[in-house]
Amino acid sequence: MRAMVLKEFCEIGREGAPRKRIDLPLKEEPLEMVELPDPVPDFKQILVKVSACGVCHTELDEIEGRLIPPKFPVVLGHEIVGRVEALGSGVTKFRVGDRVGIAWIYSSCGKCNFCLRGDENLCDQFQATGLDANGGYAQYSVVSEDFAYPIPERFSDSQAAPLLCAGVIGYRALRLSGIKPDQTLGLYGFGASAHIAIQVAKHWDCKVFVFTREGQKDHQDLAKKLGADWVGATGETPPQRLDCAIDFTPVGEPVRAALEILHKGGRVVINAIRKINPIPELDYAKYVWYEKEIKSVANVARKDAQEFLPLAAQIPIIPAVREFELDQANQALILLKQGKMQGAGVLRMPD
Repeated sequence: MRAMVLKEFCEIGREGAPRKRIDLPLKEEPLEMVELPDPVPDFKQILVKVSACGVCHTELDEIEGRLIPPKFPVVLGHEIVGRVEALGSGVTKFRVGDRVGIAWIYSSCGKCNFCLRGDENLCDQFQATGLDANGGYAQYSVVSEDFAYPIPERFSDSQAAPLLCAGVIGYRALRLSGIKPDQTLGLYGFGASAHIAIQVAKHWDCKVFVFTREGQKDHQDLAKKLGADWVGATGETPPQRLDCAIDFTPVGEPVRAALEILHKGGRVVINAIRKINPIPELDYAKYVWYEKEIKSVANVARKDAQEFLPLAAQIPIIPAVREFELDQANQALILLKQGKMQGAGVLRMPD
């Protein structure tokens, strides 16, 4: 199969990992097209012929060393849509030809207290697609039948791909925020995940204020089109305080900015695996007093995908996507890094 692989990364890797710095400057192409043996499904696994795979900020974290693959080379990508090509022994949930999705959660132990209560995302043995196991920047992928999800017919393959991470993680962040109908929600950053989360929040009858970087007119226009009640730049003062906020950005400042305009007892949810720079110092009395909370989102659990995908079809959520060929993965990542990707980038696989 053809696959775009990351062969090495930055200087802050685990002991023994390659230490050549790849910081994704615009002239670099960190991923390389190679041919790999087709994967073979093991017990209870399915082989998926990939048709589309979303492009996510997490791939930038892996390329630039904020998130560290345990081995190289690795096939990135964890927003995978395709059809079941073959079944490993013991598979009962899917048949050849079924359309399925694969998300960030690749596996967990299934036995610890976290797994038993449905929080596999907190399992000490959590493994991630495109990090601990090869992902979807390739023509084929394998996964346990327990971590694959039926895709509603309403969505095309390219529309469904961003739902599997941008959508699912945004849904988890919404749930963890505690937002309720008629309350005001702030969204910081308006990329792939936020442009889906706003559609869920408006479906729940929430008021939504969107904050972007200065000059991101395309992102602000999309937010208005999707029903934002107010749009401005991070640091600006909106018409009223926020009951909850979700930070989708890779930088630290929006967390402090959200806390400053948060109602008493409100919560800021940080929806990022890593931050490029730290959260600025927080003066307790100014930013945290009055029972304000900061909560992180750690990965996703199976129930997030199982709940969100049918909801997305019911609303229905219409992701804004920009398609690229597999060999254009580097171009898509550079646009994402520059903040020029409106909506979600999706790679289409060659036949």
